[in-house]
Amino acid sequence: MRRFLLLYATQQGQAKAIAEEIFEKAFAHGFSADLHCISESDKYDLKTETAPLVVVVSTTGTGDPPDTARKFVKKIQDKALPADFFAHLRYGLLGLGDSEYTYFCNGGKIIDKRLQELGARHFYDTGHADDCVGLELVVEPWIDGLWAALTKHFTSSRGKETNGTLQIASNASQRMDPVKPELLHIESQVELLRLADSGRTDSEVQEQNVVNRGQSSALIAESKPSLTHSIPPLSQASLNIPALPPEYLQVHLQESLGQEESQASVTSVDPVFQVPISKAIQLTTNDAIKTTLLVELDISKTDFSYQPGDAFNVICPNSDTEVQNLLQSLQLTDRREHRVVLGIKADTKKKGAAIPQHIPEGRSLQFILTWCLEIRAVPKKALLRALAEHASGPDRRRLLELCSRQGAADYGRFVRDARTALLDILQAFPSCRPPLALLLEHLPKLQPRPYSCASSSLAHPGKLQFVFNVVEFLSATTMEVLRKGVCTGWLAAEVASILRPDAQVAPAEDGPAPAPEISISPRKTNFFHLPSDPVAPVVMVGPGTGIAPFIGFLQHREKLQEQHPEGRFGAMWLFFGCRHQERDYLFRYCTALLLQLCFQAFSALRVSFSRDAAVGEEAAPVKYVQDNMRLHGEQVAKALLQENGYIYVCGDAKNMAKDVNDTLVEIISKEAGVEKLEAMKTLATLKEEKRYIQDIWS
Repeated sequence: MRRFLLLYATQQGQAKAIAEEIFEKAFAHGFSADLHCISESDKYDLKTETAPLVVVVSTTGTGDPPDTARKFVKKIQDKALPADFFAHLRYGLLGLGDSEYTYFCNGGKIIDKRLQELGARHFYDTGHADDCVGLELVVEPWIDGLWAALTKHFTSSRGKETNGTLQIASNASQRMDPVKPELLHIESQVELLRLADSGRTDSEVQEQNVVNRGQSSALIAESKPSLTHSIPPLSQASLNIPALPPEYLQVHLQESLGQEESQASVTSVDPVFQVPISKAIQLTTNDAIKTTLLVELDISKTDFSYQPGDAFNVICPNSDTEVQNLLQSLQLTDRREHRVVLGIKADTKKKGAAIPQHIPEGRSLQFILTWCLEIRAVPKKALLRALAEHASGPDRRRLLELCSRQGAADYGRFVRDARTALLDILQAFPSCRPPLALLLEHLPKLQPRPYSCASSSLAHPGKLQFVFNVVEFLSATTMEVLRKGVCTGWLAAEVASILRPDAQVAPAEDGPAPAPEISISPRKTNFFHLPSDPVAPVVMVGPGTGIAPFIGFLQHREKLQEQHPEGRFGAMWLFFGCRHQERDYLFRYCTALLLQLCFQAFSALRVSFSRDAAVGEEAAPVKYVQDNMRLHGEQVAKALLQENGYIYVCGDAKNMAKDVNDTLVEIISKEAGVEKLEAMKTLATLKEEKRYIQDIWS
């Protein structure tokens, strides 16, 4: 059996799931894979490894390798390693990322680059999968091409060593030049759009589903596709579908003894602190488009500590209503208090099958669905494939379409982009009645939600404040349902009894009030901090809730100046933006006051209102933070280029962060009198020097 080493570096489980898929398929292609997390350095040794290496790497933060890869990256980045340290190694790498972030797939790129610097060479071209448009667009064809690449490697290694890189697309295999990484994404999309390619066979997965003309006539008559039905050519196509994932969990429900359950039972690598909520303020008016809340936590009785700019995790449950609806769909409502006992099926075909670590032993079914599983997660194609086995008639056919190659466009439109959840699938396809074991096998871990600290412990000893918008959206399924964010909806409900309007608008007497408690944990990646040199000027860009860490910056700097009245402190610029001055101008009163109190050097607050009309005929159209930055480009450039300053950007990755980046290029080009390309290089240098720092999210 031809062996290869398969490593994964995962943050939230995506890379692990993909590596496990490769592991499962390897045997059918005549290969044997040794599967390990990249952190399990005692189980493999790249220095002596003779087999080809396959690596699946995710990206976390704004472009970091996942936490599980930290030690590995630190080890291979040792400057003392010789340039031929991995000269014997041949590898293929699949990077996962999100193109809405500046450093797309950077976790994989860091490892890829360093392996090559140490002499390793590709036997298969690197893939960069984009979660923004759907990982599967690159992941699926990359895995399909892997088997031919491995076959070519083993064939050539028996003869002479090959220096080429095998192409992933079958029609590209005749080319002599290697596929460039940027072409991989395009080729994979083209391959997935070949809907009429019914003659092509996948060696590991192939099922021909011929449409029953009588049963499908009603579907064909529909003019538009939806989640529950398709139109030609998809409704008439033979389908290439994924292999059925092997079942591996054995589930028993035992009557509970009635013991009390706590969320502390949720497994976590980090320390977890249960803390009371001491204050909750609504920062927006009731007619604002978004509702923004400030919540203060009392951490005085814990050893939880933070710096301004740090982030932390809130451990949250799923919506109780959604959990009850899911239990009802599974016909398990009367057994919700039963203990879930898990085991591994004796006859399972899943290699290395293990009970999921995120499902604690002996907890009730309701507890597991509430605290342990991401029931709101968009179902992956493997789950849809498994669900199809427990559906009948048109429901089964449509589920198979949605997980097929031919149905890639429909999956993207009606499942991924619509944020369809498992509950939506079960309600839309009434004949689908999956066993509980299937859901426990496929649903990912319920992840804690990160929030930026919006306070300074110098200004608020023993307290931690954070700010969030209460997320609301319509589920675009067969019936539109208004949903709230998993965590923000829960937090809003938790603080409802103590919530009050902005304290500056309507002061309220502090009195006895119930103090709901929540669980929090620290986050490992801490990079968004004030400069160690207090003289360095600071430019802060934070529209909407992106202002949160900068409130902590301002509070912290004010207290430092109080403690060191003779000290020198650099200027601070804050560019803030919102929709309406009278509705959602967050921290309207304290930002100007803090800037006024703090600084001897010149500092300024610049605010833009995107939905308010300009005042006066001569008023410049300042709608967004980047418009204000452009107006003050000379000062921004001086701070960054002449005074060794820092710029921090916090908020939306999709539009704002890219617009701010482009504006900085314009400003540097204009003020430094250089070409755009040179300005981009200058900005890249600022990033490398950690003087252009982003905390952005999609």
